[in-house]
Amino acid sequence: MSPPERFAQGLIGQPGSRWRLPTPALMVDLDALDANIARMAARARAAGVALRPHAKTHKSAFIARRQIAAGAVGVCCAKVGEAEALAAAGIRGLLVTSPIASAETAERCAVLAGEDPDFAAAIDHPVGADALQAAAAARSVTIQVVIDVDVGLGRTGVADTAPALALGQRIAGHPNLRLKGVQGYGGAWQHMAGADKRLAAARLGLARLSEIARTLRADGHACPLVTGGGTGTFDADTELGVLNERQPGSYVFMDNQYADALGDDPDGAFATSLFVQAQVISANAPRWVTVDAGLKAFATDGPPPRPMTAPFANDAYFFFGDEHGGLMRPAGGGAIAHGQRVDLKVPHCDPTVDRYSWMHMVRGDVLVSIEPIEAARRSQ
Repeated sequence: MSPPERFAQGLIGQPGSRWRLPTPALMVDLDALDANIARMAARARAAGVALRPHAKTHKSAFIARRQIAAGAVGVCCAKVGEAEALAAAGIRGLLVTSPIASAETAERCAVLAGEDPDFAAAIDHPVGADALQAAAAARSVTIQVVIDVDVGLGRTGVADTAPALALGQRIAGHPNLRLKGVQGYGGAWQHMAGADKRLAAARLGLARLSEIARTLRADGHACPLVTGGGTGTFDADTELGVLNERQPGSYVFMDNQYADALGDDPDGAFATSLFVQAQVISANAPRWVTVDAGLKAFATDGPPPRPMTAPFANDAYFFFGDEHGGLMRPAGGGAIAHGQRVDLKVPHCDPTVDRYSWMHMVRGDVLVSIEPIEAARRSQ
């Protein structure tokens, strides 16, 4: 634990402690987090689907445990490094959603499969199947695989039935692999404004996923799992009825990107639970003040951070350098104190969380605990 976190640890449980943390501090409102987890779990139960939330959003065993306790069958990880970090913290039911493509990565998957019988990895080419088979045979383990399907993004996945069938047959020929099912994720759909637009996009993409699943089954392959989806398409996925397992991630936090796109749609009915606390470090300029959270404190691929606390709640934030941000002074004027705190809603939660090593869990004005972000910066 770093010196700032050791200092913060001494504040746990003290009244007003959330306003005394070393800044910039990544903070989570525990009540809002738990309400979001419970709401998504209830939606999955009502839809009759399994829930395997995507941990690329929070990268945290603390949050993964809460999701599993609420009914999730496990969590997804974007990379093997994330899965290794969460497995080391005791999380099971891990699915690596980025296709495996090398012997070295496959060897790490075999280690994880030996520890977790429910571990699974995605592939989209026979090279991945061959690498996983060799690694699994060397360790005398079985690895479950899902075939990644390109549902329209063009980033990863098989795009048609012919390569999907060839891959299914390759898997069937490998004694240490078991086909668990298929996966399809429409990342570009998640931030489309308007539920109708998201439904139309999902309808096209999931038709391809459904066709490939049917074709694999007709060829004699067990294909029980059809997994995918996200926070922004949960309602659309339910209406279309293709997925029997869902992978939403950002619902636990709800960043600016999702808030702007989902608005008042049911998919957006989650509370903001993640924010960065900063403090005023200079107030000499007449039109703005400077805070200690800049480019290194936030992801920059979405709308700017948004102040959430008075007196800045209606004012604009602008990036002012690596370490600094600017806040326009409140319209009503008045003195701004050095050290004055402000909470900022983040642009994009996944890469913002990746900038930090610790989350500060708060209830009201009290710091409840400081939790490690075990899978941060695990991009391998």
